[in-house]
Amino acid sequence: MCGIIGVVGSPDPVSVILAGLESLEYRGYDSAGLAVVEGGEIFRLRAAERARSIEKLRAALEGRPPSGGASIGHTRWATHGAPTEQNAHPHADCSGRIAVVHNGIIENHRELRDALVTAGHTMTSDTDTEVVAHLVESELGAAGSLFGALQAVLGRLRGDFALALVSADEPDVIVAARRSAPLVIGVTKTTALIASDVAALLPETRELYLLQDDELAEIGPGSFRVVALDGAERHPERFVVTWDVQDARKDGYPDFMSKEIREQPRAVAETLLGRVGATGLGEIEELGIERDRLAGIERVVLIGCGSSYHASLVGRHAIERRARVASDADIASEFRYRGAVLSERTLVVAVSQSGETVDTLHALREARGSGATVVALTNVVDSLMAREAHGVLYTHAGPEIGVASTKATLAQIALLEAFALVLARAKGAMAPEDYGRAAAELVLVPGAIAETLGRVEAYEEVARRFSRSENFYFLGRRLGLPSALEGALKLKELAYVRAEGYPAGELKHGPIALIDPSSVVVAVATGRELRDKLHANIEEVRARGATVVAVVADGDEETAALADEILSVPAVDELLSPLVDIVPMQLFAYAIARARGNDVDRPRNLAKVVTVE
Repeated sequence: MCGIIGVVGSPDPVSVILAGLESLEYRGYDSAGLAVVEGGEIFRLRAAERARSIEKLRAALEGRPPSGGASIGHTRWATHGAPTEQNAHPHADCSGRIAVVHNGIIENHRELRDALVTAGHTMTSDTDTEVVAHLVESELGAAGSLFGALQAVLGRLRGDFALALVSADEPDVIVAARRSAPLVIGVTKTTALIASDVAALLPETRELYLLQDDELAEIGPGSFRVVALDGAERHPERFVVTWDVQDARKDGYPDFMSKEIREQPRAVAETLLGRVGATGLGEIEELGIERDRLAGIERVVLIGCGSSYHASLVGRHAIERRARVASDADIASEFRYRGAVLSERTLVVAVSQSGETVDTLHALREARGSGATVVALTNVVDSLMAREAHGVLYTHAGPEIGVASTKATLAQIALLEAFALVLARAKGAMAPEDYGRAAAELVLVPGAIAETLGRVEAYEEVARRFSRSENFYFLGRRLGLPSALEGALKLKELAYVRAEGYPAGELKHGPIALIDPSSVVVAVATGRELRDKLHANIEEVRARGATVVAVVADGDEETAALADEILSVPAVDELLSPLVDIVPMQLFAYAIARARGNDVDRPRNLAKVVTVE
């Protein structure tokens, strides 16, 4: 979740670091800091003012003349140690002549710390990161260089990490290494940069190189070299970023989330472009799995966390209904540890907006190691998961800055719907006329989403009536369940209220004990086949005094009559209904959060990219 930025060769490195830190804010952070090599010393500045930390750094540096050598910066989301200035990065060794920033977790930090303390080192923080600075300090004499010292240390570290270090004795050098957590190198004629996120480098360069697992980099002004852990020379492939920083700006909206919610018709349309048309389905070129291999798949397992898990639940329904293949949806953070039975005829689809979510990455690796065919579904080209999977499904949602996912989630669902048709075609599971009808319906969904967004004022008016409510329960059946779960998650993330999602059929198996006149029940009621059963559930909560808000399809007057308030949506095929049903619940949560004065782009305690378990 933390963010890393480093630069060497710049005449004003502090400005580059501060700009990079600001571009990393969307990942979520509670403290920030930087270290600059100058005058044979390391200047280090840190702040722990949560979302104002970078602002505090900038104020403290105002008027400071541009100077300095190699520089590194960091935004931290606390894991080991409280979010205090003492625990903020960069961390230093005993001499104060080495500084390190780190993303991830050093799993064996306690045993390393104990050994270092026994050897006479003094620790000044509660973090796992600080041990790296002291380990490098202890190896520096024998290694003769910062690069050699880090190379000697890496074999002793267990966990997932990205590291960048500077030394007062090597003013024009940054050394870096990674394992699982991302690191990207950028170069110009006179400078070199390193960051955990492409967005932090774009103001300076579009010429980028990706480090792989257990690779080390030494970067200097306008140059770099990369070696493997065993010292073998590596030559990272160059790639050029084509999207612009302008894409990540608010474009006149009050916040990124409202902008991204309104970009959803375009995001879904671009995800389907060239893949689904009115006459059928085109190829998903990057999938990389031959049709014969797909035809032999007997089971599909979709894995994800948070909103990606909810998208996976929708994908499970689509795959079973379209392709007639047994499917499961699993929470990625649990999948890895439950000893799942997989085979070469199992297809595992790992769903992650960033392609860097550590729980999903490890689950992907577990699945691949078990012999399954693995596909990554992600929004980020050449992300870790994309590189490690057998095939890839790329959404084309564009950069998503708001921490609570909106357009990326809808793009994931749309792409899973398209993939279900690809699998159905490979297995011959649908008649040609049914296949063509399903593709034609899918291509019309962006228009239905746009129509839904045209009702934003009505949704916000309903939401404002519940801005002080504290107890929400979201109910759904079949495809309504993943939509209900996503609606509850958005309200929790943004409004900080109790919001629980349940299968409506489970109501009498416990949750109904919580229902009282203070309860607000949001019923996702657009499905047709189980509508009578859901009506009975609505009557049950109404009898106990709850207020009912129903998400209903246009023309369903019977369901609307049972509710106190309605969020109406265009009627679409039930398999596609989450693509419209989720939208009013995004806006419902957004409006309540704004009414409560919450920061919708950066909800408390959350980060955009989860890179620690």
